[in-house]
Formats: sequence, C-alpha cells, structure tokens
Amino acid sequence: MSFPTAADYYSWCGSSTSNMVVSSSFSSIGGSFSFPSSLCLNYIAIRRDRRHRRRCSTRCLISDPESFEVGRLVGTYGFINITTSYSSGLQLGTDNAPPEFSIQDIGGIGPFKVQDVGEGNVQIRLYEGRIAQGPFRGTPVLFKVYPGQQVGGIEADMMAANELNAHAFLQSDQKDVCQNIQILLGGFEMKTGEQWLAFRNDGIYSAADYARVTSEKLLKVPNQGDQKFWNPFEKDQTLKRRRYFVTKLLQGTIRGLSFMHDRDRLHQSLGPYSVVLNTMVEKEAAYLIPRLRDLAFSVDIRYAQLKDGNGKLSEGLWRRASAAGASTPLEKRAFGIADDIYEAGLLFAYLAFIPFCEAGTMDSLSLRRLLENTFQLDFEATREYCLADDRLLEAVEFLDLSDGAGWELLQEMLNRDFGKRPTAEAVLNHRFLTGANL
Repeated sequence: MSFPTAADYYSWCGSSTSNMVVSSSFSSIGGSFSFPSSLCLNYIAIRRDRRHRRRCSTRCLISDPESFEVGRLVGTYGFINITTSYSSGLQLGTDNAPPEFSIQDIGGIGPFKVQDVGEGNVQIRLYEGRIAQGPFRGTPVLFKVYPGQQVGGIEADMMAANELNAHAFLQSDQKDVCQNIQILLGGFEMKTGEQWLAFRNDGIYSAADYARVTSEKLLKVPNQGDQKFWNPFEKDQTLKRRRYFVTKLLQGTIRGLSFMHDRDRLHQSLGPYSVVLNTMVEKEAAYLIPRLRDLAFSVDIRYAQLKDGNGKLSEGLWRRASAAGASTPLEKRAFGIADDIYEAGLLFAYLAFIPFCEAGTMDSLSLRRLLENTFQLDFEATREYCLADDRLLEAVEFLDLSDGAGWELLQEMLNRDFGKRPTAEAVLNHRFLTGANL
C-alpha cells in the first residue's frame, strides 16, 4: 500500500505557502486545537497582508478529533538530560533517552565531567491510529500525547507547542519538504489538557531499536570455541549489508539535520531514539528512510529570534554558548549548529559500535564516557584500545574503511573547538558517507 506524500496533503488542502508563522491559537484551522495564552512567546500572529499565501500551512493541519481514530498504545517515553562540560569552559551538548535508560556511576574523569544528569517530568505516550474521514481516510497515524499541565506542568505545554511550531515551519512550503523529517498531520487538545499531535506513521522503530535488535542477534549466534557457525561468505555478506544499512541511516539523519539548519532550526535532542525508521531489515536497506522526530526542544536561530531570546526550553543551550565564549547573535548561531553536530557525532559513534557488538558489550552512556572521559576525544588512542578487545573489532574495521575515514569524521564532528566542527552539509559530503567505502 502506498501512502500519500506531504505534497499530496498540501494539494488536498489548498495552495502553497512560504515562511509560515503560526498563531498562538489554532482556531483559524476551524478546530479546537489551541495552546494556553502563556505560550504565545513562541508564536506570532499570522500577518493579514500575507494570509492568502499561508492558508495551506494551517489548513493542512487536521484539528478535529473526529477526523481521527485512535488504536493501541505503542509505548511511553520521557527525556533524560545529560550536560557535559570541558574544564576550559567549553560545554558540550545534551542528550535525551527514554526513562528506562539507566544512569549509573557517572563521574568526572580528567577535564571532561558530567555536570548535570536529570530525568524530565514529562512522560509522553504513543498511540497508533488512522485518519477516519476525508480523501486520505485510512492513512496510518502515530499520536504523540503530551500530558496536561496538572500532570506535566507548564513544560509539557511548552514542549508540545514548540514541537508543533517547528514542524509547521519546516512543512510550510509544499515544494520544499524533506523526506527525512517526520510529517505532522495535525492535532487536538483534550478536555483534560492533554495535547495530541498526529504524525504520519512511517514506522514506530527507532535507530536505538535497530541497534538493540542487531546486537541481540549477534549474541544469539551459536559459538564453538572461538569460532562462530557462520559460513565465511555469509558473514562477509552480513557485514556488508550492515555497513550499508548504517551508512544509509546516517546519511538520512544528517540530510534531515542539514535541512533544518538551512532553515535556521536546531534539533537539540538528537540521539538514537529521535530517529525513526521505516524498516529495520538490513536486506531492505535500499528502501530505508530515516526520519528525525522529537522536535520539542528545537530552537529557532533566525537572527531576530536570537536577539529577542527563545524562551525557557533553550536556556541550557545559551548557557553553554556563553561558557564557550559565544555572545553575539552570529556566534550563538554558530555554536547552536555546532552543538547539533556534536550530538550527531555521538549518534555516529553509537551506530558505528552498538550494531557491530554483541548485546551487553557497550551502551550509549558507556561509549560516551569512553570517548569523552577516558580518552578525551583522542581517537587514535580510542582505536588502539578497541583493537585490543575482540568484541569491538568489527566496529573498528567499519571505521577503518577508506583509510580510516570513519575515525577522521568522528574526530571532526566531536572536535572540542565548536568553531572547527563541520556543517551538516560538509558531513554529508565526507568520503565516509558518500558510499565510496561500500
């Protein structure tokens, strides 16, 4: 079954629009989806003189609850904030993970140290569903449900409003929609205050799910002494497919990030759980489309916004920027982009190691601690350490491709100096991701 594209929705809804600005209330859509007036700081009223150019951006978001059918509960998750600092004053980015992501024995080693680790109060529920009426009746939907203020506090409403605003802005032009970013179809507010955001369901599995399932498969491969029961040819083909799948996953993720940066938007919660996949089958890598989600902490870095401030959700980013010496709007914008690139570098490291190692060998936090604390982002030393551990050899061989291109890219993306990190476009054009190594 083929599903309608974002352009199809726009064609159904009306004419195209550009430079979308969302209002504080969605009454203009003809539905009941609205946010408290206290959140208006993130929203600007639609300018009357451009209203005819921007109808589609609001009309395309379905706001009538009767237009949807809700199915089974898929799961729940929350956010864990990890802020890492460098002793010279340079502060490196934050990460997020589901509530089941455990934090144990995190201590500072050398100049790197974790300053703040905390689980957020907002717990999000995911439901499957579908569009119940209209020309796209039957289209699968994934609902993301933010709790009301009584449960999640003002932060939940702020996150929901910010996520909706970010998607509406990025989807504002039907001719310029990125397939590597999750598509928002609409949403509504319940009487309980819960905010329901409806996304096109292009898959419920994340990059973290792929890495976990793949590493568990490695653990289940039977052993005979030190020899696996793999046919050498079969093993070679499996590794080639895995390398290709991971490379395509990284390409799509960075492509989505590049699209956001080109439009002055930061992601700010990039990690293995914030990339959704339409398939986890490595043999289907040719059809893999990774999509960025979880834009609740996205930051608008247009110069006007940088001068006026972006509100509470971006306070941590600008504190890190100030500590790194970025004070002017231009410097803050550069720092924000580099901060996203750093988190993308950690995601790259995660995907270069976890799927190539047996379950239990390494997790996201231990890998980050190994890179930042133990080896101080010295990747030559990291490689030597990994070579001495047979469980990590396949990850080393992957990063060794094209004369060490993977290590080179990691070193660039995780550079201590934020001014020396590459742009997302430069990462896409790096020889490790161009496919020449496969």
